[in-house]
Amino acid sequence: MAIKLAGLKSATPTELKIENQSSIDLPKGAEENIRRIFAFLPTEQLRGIEKIRLVDFINNPQLKNSPVPIKGDLPGLYHPKVQNKAAWLEISVGALLQPTENFGKRWMAKSAFKSNIAGLIFSLVGQHYYLTLRHSIKKESLEPQIRQYAQKNLKTWSEKQSVNSKRAKFFKPLQPYMERWAKWLNKKAANAQKKS
Repeated sequence: MAIKLAGLKSATPTELKIENQSSIDLPKGAEENIRRIFAFLPTEQLRGIEKIRLVDFINNPQLKNSPVPIKGDLPGLYHPKVQNKAAWLEISVGALLQPTENFGKRWMAKSAFKSNIAGLIFSLVGQHYYLTLRHSIKKESLEPQIRQYAQKNLKTWSEKQSVNSKRAKFFKPLQPYMERWAKWLNKKAANAQKKS
């Protein structure tokens, strides 16, 4: 019996726990969006992540003695597996929604919440994937690999979300030109940074 079941995936994927310990009101459907974002990612890359915790602001005692100063609020933190505790993700709702700012910044943060939390989750899952599951990556090249992982998944996810929208249909023919223009601007900024 064991040989017959070896290698078969279970029909129901393991449900990721979402602990909402935040006192800040989340936008409508936020937890469902988080579940959809995790469902978008392959289960192999999520293996070992136990839960996602939503907090007001991240207050980690280890970050106080960090050699690199952290500007502003930390939006997310990956907690790796330690002894018997599985890996988990911590997301700061306060850093994403900016409840202490003026009306304009709060409104912008709330309207961009869905894409910001998707990018943050892709980045944190990328950290988990490259730190625990991919052992062939050297430590010097971790950051570019994680950034590339997050950008690739965010681009694919956003294209999938806006497949039938009017805005996507309008801008789809212009996309190659805009990407070429963005590449040119990045190259120009990199040259300007080298000169200074």
